[in-house]
Amino acid sequence: MAVSDSFRPRALRLLRLLSRPGFHLFLTGLLMVLGFVLAHRLSERSGREQLSALSTERLELYASNLAAELGRHASLPSLLAIAPTLQALMQAPDSAGARRAASQMLARVNVRAGTHQILVADTRGQVLSASEALMPPARLVEALAQGRSHFFAADPNTGSTDFYLLHPLRQAGEPAGVIVVRFNLAPLEATWVDLGLRSQGERILVADDQDVVIMSSVQAWKYAVLDHADPSRRQALQASARYPQPIGPDLDLPASLEVHQGQQVKLPLPGSSGAKPMLAQQRQIVPLGLRLVALSDLTEVRQRAQLAAWGGAAFGASIGLLALYLSSRRRALRQLTQAQADLRQTHAQLEQLVDSRTAELRQTNDALKTQIAQRLQTEGELLQASKLAVLGQMSAGLSHEVNQPLTALRALARNSIRLLETGRQDAVATNLQLMDDMVERMSQITRQLKSFARKADERVEGSAALLDCVRNALLLLEHRSRALDVRTEIDVPAGLRVRAEANRLEQVLVNLFGNAIDAMQNETERRLRVLVIKQDGGRRALVRVQDSGTGVGEADLQRLFEPFFTTKPAGEGLGLGLVISAKIVQEFGGTLHAERLAHGMSFEFDLSVDTWEHQNV
Repeated sequence: MAVSDSFRPRALRLLRLLSRPGFHLFLTGLLMVLGFVLAHRLSERSGREQLSALSTERLELYASNLAAELGRHASLPSLLAIAPTLQALMQAPDSAGARRAASQMLARVNVRAGTHQILVADTRGQVLSASEALMPPARLVEALAQGRSHFFAADPNTGSTDFYLLHPLRQAGEPAGVIVVRFNLAPLEATWVDLGLRSQGERILVADDQDVVIMSSVQAWKYAVLDHADPSRRQALQASARYPQPIGPDLDLPASLEVHQGQQVKLPLPGSSGAKPMLAQQRQIVPLGLRLVALSDLTEVRQRAQLAAWGGAAFGASIGLLALYLSSRRRALRQLTQAQADLRQTHAQLEQLVDSRTAELRQTNDALKTQIAQRLQTEGELLQASKLAVLGQMSAGLSHEVNQPLTALRALARNSIRLLETGRQDAVATNLQLMDDMVERMSQITRQLKSFARKADERVEGSAALLDCVRNALLLLEHRSRALDVRTEIDVPAGLRVRAEANRLEQVLVNLFGNAIDAMQNETERRLRVLVIKQDGGRRALVRVQDSGTGVGEADLQRLFEPFFTTKPAGEGLGLGLVISAKIVQEFGGTLHAERLAHGMSFEFDLSVDTWEHQNV
């Protein structure tokens, strides 16, 4: 009983202490600090794990792309080694004719394979024959002495990295020479540079067996040292003649980096003051002796951790304030008891007001649903009407092209019956020949429509006769050009064959010719001209399509190749023709351009030439 009497005052004092606002403010501050620290650590750890996983996936992708790019021509040297022309060169290496024949063959293979240079050298590194008159790399003699099958070297003119594949040539089982295939890695490096400029969050480095950066998405780090190089090592690297410029700064990266978790490092970025924290991961490409290093910026992770920390502090503050609210609520319960009657009355009024507003909202919602249904129905009707209009335009043009020959065939058939009755065989033969010509023309139109509607092969293999493609495209649009009295001028060599797929090339021409005819509808002089201009010594052909239409303004000219942009009236164009045409030309290895003329427009694109004869039509 004495213990219970002494415990009750202490409990009452504790309850009074816990109910004071000062205690709750102290508790709120403590919870804010704990929430800030815990949320910051958890968010930073989670962000680094996510960034590490994403960087690991990208690192594998970069490694696969690099290995695929380097292995794309891996079998080319061994295939060239069995060529009779090179075998003849090895049998008579001093023969000028054998060297010239080998150089011509290597030049053809170099162009078709898309490599930078192919050369044949003897066992001392002396060039016997080459596809291009370029200086061999200084490392060739060293690679031959070490028996290498590949090596990297920098281009002294451009500073880009070249990859060399080597394959020995043998005579009577003894080494007689070597085939060297050289291709440039600048396009792949340019892709990384562009990705680094756009993302600003990830940098890629490729280091050789000397830990010197030979490829990088940051140009300032090109030929820098991954770890640390003392003066003697720098002098040795510079004297090796592997690199075209002085060795760059030390990046001070650890010698071994974790692949999955990564390691935090600090690196000074070009154009920024101070070093930035980054997550470094690496991928070893053992067969090539390369290290692929990915550097991910941790700035965003830290910013998210800061936001999460403030969120944790806010959560701790909410808990403390909730405790303060519950304490205050206990004190306010006594006062609320006296105001229950007023609260019930206010609650009833509020329920009545809510019911009224709910009914009004339901009516408004029903009206909105009705309007939405009407709008969707109207859009569907408009879409169906536009479809019927397009189908009507297509059927009208085709029926006009077929109806005239059918009418003439019917008249000639009736006339032939009468001629047979009178015994005029020669006239009947003439009528039959005319009927055959008309049927052939209808067959040609339908055959061309079927060929044009056929799905084209996206692979650019073989060649196409440019003049035939131009004529086929004009045949599809003949009913439109004849109706508008369009004068067509074709200045295309008859023997010109270009590296393109015929059906897709006709699709590009039909789009350009159709746009030209649309632009000339309201003009008094309607002239469509197609001409070809030689480029690059006859290795490429510039196809130019000119019209005498109204043209477009300067502002619209900059947007012609944007998807869904069109200058035609509503319902007459989707704005995709030029976009699709530009993509097809790009797949052919060319570029589609638009240019304003004094009277009309000019669209031009370039193609690689397969055969060129100097006979014009």
